[in-house]
Amino acid sequence: MADIVLIGATGGVGSRLIPMLVRRGHSVTGLHRKPEQAEDLRAAGATPAQGDLMEMGADDFAAIIRGADAVVFSAGAAGSGAERTTKIDGEGPVKLIEAARATGVKRIYLVSVFPDAGRDRETSDGFEHYMREKKKADAALAGSDLDYVIVRPGTLKSEDGDGKVAAGRALTYGDVARGNVAAFIAELIDAPEIRKDIFELTDGDMPVDAAVAALRR
Repeated sequence: MADIVLIGATGGVGSRLIPMLVRRGHSVTGLHRKPEQAEDLRAAGATPAQGDLMEMGADDFAAIIRGADAVVFSAGAAGSGAERTTKIDGEGPVKLIEAARATGVKRIYLVSVFPDAGRDRETSDGFEHYMREKKKADAALAGSDLDYVIVRPGTLKSEDGDGKVAAGRALTYGDVARGNVAAFIAELIDAPEIRKDIFELTDGDMPVDAAVAALRR
């Protein structure tokens, strides 16, 4: 059993990931912003930890992740403005890296974005800013001394998914159910030998456990 901290516990991926981790025997602490979200996290089997990513510094992250075996960062600004995108998608993982170094936490799982996102349509300045911030966070984590895995999902769909995915270091762009992203991360956590790597993820034909097994080097 591992102690897992989930940043983004109330989001579409995080809320699905909690029960998956609990069923696997892990202990989960979930970060939440609104006080009323604490009870939902407890009901899902997680220990709530309140904090606002717009205000948290590295020390605040450190207080939450200290003693954890792994941290999952699946939070995102979800199109709520450039400032929030910078603070959450860009600066949030960077602060987490600093906190991990300070506390000795080694394993970080970051939900990022497929590099091909939006390339089949005209995009806005806000979207391009989002892509730049995501890349900054990816680069900071990939350049760290941590045992990271960066997951780059395709277009996220608000579905539980069928547990079948395509996963690899370079894929053709496609959609992916949030539930399938959560299942993929849960499987990765139970394969700690997979580290210092970046994977693209879409819905596909391979069961999640087999997809992760195929990624072992």
